[in-house]
Amino acid sequence: MPDSPTAVFHRAGEHLLSHDMRAFTALYAEDAVMEFPFAPPGAPRRLDGREEIEAYLAGYTDMLDVRNIDEVTVHRTTDPDVIIAELAVSGRKVPDDAPYTARYVAVLTISGGLIRHYRDYWNPLDFPTTDMEAAL
Repeated sequence: MPDSPTAVFHRAGEHLLSHDMRAFTALYAEDAVMEFPFAPPGAPRRLDGREEIEAYLAGYTDMLDVRNIDEVTVHRTTDPDVIIAELAVSGRKVPDDAPYTARYVAVLTISGGLIRHYRDYWNPLDFPTTDMEAAL
C-alpha cells in the first residue's frame, strides 16, 4: 500500500534537508504539475511533467541551502488525496551565505505514493529580485 499524502509530503521535506533533489523529484509523477500562482514576472507559473520539474530544480541546492523546515501544519481535506501544508523553510543563500526564511502554503494532490499536483503559494517578496530564481 502506498504511503499517505502526509507521509509523502514529509519524505519530500527530508529530501530537501538532505539536498537530494534527485530523490525529491522522484516523488513526482511523470505527468505531475507544479504551479506558482504568485510567481513574479519572468518566472514560470506552471511546470508540466517530472522532466520540467527536474530541470527547474536542477540548480536549487546551488542557490539555497535548506537547513530547517519548521512550523509544519498539514491539513486534511474532504478529498483523501489532497492536503494543504503550511511551513517555514530556512537556511542560507549559497552565493553570499546570507540567512533566509520563507513561509509557504502548498496544496498538494498525492496518490499512489506520488505527487500529482503541487500548487505553491509562496511570497516572492521574501527574496530580492536577484534571488528570485533560487526562491522558486
